[in-house]
Amino acid sequence: MTEMTGPKKPELTELPRIEDRVSFIYLEHAKINRQDGALTVIDSRGIIRIPVAIIGTLLLGPGTEISHRAVELLGDTGTSIIWVGERGVRFYANGRPLAHSTKYLERQALLCSNRNTRLMVARKMYQIRFPGEDVMKLTMQQLRGREGARIRNLYRQEAKRYDVDWTKRDYDPNNFEGGTPVNKALSAANVALYGICHSVIVALGMAPGLGFVHTGHDKAFVYDVADLYKAEYTIPLAFQLASEVTEDEDIGRIARLELRNRCVDGKLMKKIVEDLQYLMEINPEEVIKTETINLWDDKGKLVKYGVNYTEGDL
Repeated sequence: MTEMTGPKKPELTELPRIEDRVSFIYLEHAKINRQDGALTVIDSRGIIRIPVAIIGTLLLGPGTEISHRAVELLGDTGTSIIWVGERGVRFYANGRPLAHSTKYLERQALLCSNRNTRLMVARKMYQIRFPGEDVMKLTMQQLRGREGARIRNLYRQEAKRYDVDWTKRDYDPNNFEGGTPVNKALSAANVALYGICHSVIVALGMAPGLGFVHTGHDKAFVYDVADLYKAEYTIPLAFQLASEVTEDEDIGRIARLELRNRCVDGKLMKKIVEDLQYLMEINPEEVIKTETINLWDDKGKLVKYGVNYTEGDL
């Protein structure tokens, strides 16, 4: 058997934190391989190398081929891989997280499984959207109503600001081209935002499907988190592009690229991490650095794993 060559697997503490990484990179119609600690991407324009440890999420679109060694590298560096459909508007699968601890996941599950704590987290999510107002005593029905009014007003304001015709949010995932320019821009930008949020959620070891406001979907928590940032990032962008992009241009692609440009400073990913720590009530100083694996015990303690226990150990 031939010995594997190449750089050693990096230690978790050697990798850039998720909030310090580039938000996402989208690739399509390309072959992806590995050279040392970088991805090599081959398409019709040539070959480029991408240092993989700086990427938060790699979005793989149609026509992509990726080698086992490249996926191994992505897994070792904690870079999320998301296989998406044409124009990035469908989600098919994703790779492994950066975190090797279940601290965030356990906290998320604890808060979500109790009605009172779930309501508390949901209220905190709405509070982020209404700075300067106290919404912590409102019911979910009242919160949904206020949020709906806020978003409708925002749509109208942005339509007036950029002189764009607007009736309503209308999105058919099976007919992307059938939408209006602004609806297509919203769809493409929102999916890219979902990818960013998804990468942070799984990097911290949390469950994308365990939502507090949304429920019943495998990305419910992704939608929860993304909704915190649409008013600042995707909605104004979509209306601006609808006023600027011509009919023969691909507004979905332009929206995705422009959102990436607006996130390149890393402020959004850092903000997502901080907001998740706030929502889950986790001390920001509690950085996940090591793997911790134990066996659960119903006596209220944890015991070591990897031990061949006998009845005398009970």
